[in-house]
Amino acid sequence: MTTNQNQIPITYLRPAKGLAALNLKDLWDYRELIYFLTWRDLKVRYKQTVLGFSWVILQPVINMVVFTVLFGQLLKVPTDGIPYPIFSFAALLPWLYFAGSLTRSSTTLVGSANLISKVFFPRMVIPIAGVLSGLVDFLVSLIVLVGMMLYYQIIPTWNLLMLPVFLFLAMLTALGFGLWLSALNVRFRDVNYLVPFLIEIWKYATPVIYGATLIPERFRFLLGLNPMTGVVEGFRWAILGSQYVENFDPGPLFIVSITITLVILISGVIFFRNTERTFADII
Repeated sequence: MTTNQNQIPITYLRPAKGLAALNLKDLWDYRELIYFLTWRDLKVRYKQTVLGFSWVILQPVINMVVFTVLFGQLLKVPTDGIPYPIFSFAALLPWLYFAGSLTRSSTTLVGSANLISKVFFPRMVIPIAGVLSGLVDFLVSLIVLVGMMLYYQIIPTWNLLMLPVFLFLAMLTALGFGLWLSALNVRFRDVNYLVPFLIEIWKYATPVIYGATLIPERFRFLLGLNPMTGVVEGFRWAILGSQYVENFDPGPLFIVSITITLVILISGVIFFRNTERTFADII
């Protein structure tokens, strides 16, 4: 704003309001940094490991074998006629991606303390990189799933086209909770101990080792309050096709999952942005 020609121009600085205050455009401006942080996370994770990238395959396969023996053979968990190995693996795929992404995104701010205290950049790119780096593990494990589908002669249906949608929902869920926990972790280091415990409890509250049909229908809405229920059951529906959709329709759970995920994500972005200005001083 300027006054008369004989006076010095005056510029007024006012804080942005509404969505503009979140400065989400900065994330696009720093997209190359997101790429490099994602690549760094991948290299650090498998650097100086004996088996290297093989861990990506071993983790879901070992989980599947243990679950098959305990819950498929001994406890006889009902799977609506679907072989338990692929029944559990179809759920383990999104769950392991979510669990790994949540762990990395919630603790990565503290791990990047030197970078945060010395260089200015949108702090949100750090938990975002933690979520994106898990996609490589997911894609490798997906190859194993394709092999299992061939072995059990499961023919894909058009439902498979919805798989990216359910994966995207898992990404948003991990990011939403990751933003909350990473911001809290800067101030309260108890989060480092809370996250593994939370994930372990969360796994049994999610129909990974069992199906949602095992829960009486009148109580099934409680499963919908867990946003990962819609993701896991959605994966089974997309992968197993008509063999699963005849026994269970994941539509209502999916809608509830989207709603809760959006609430967590939006509130997480707002909370993260409001607290990130203090990260460098506290961390």
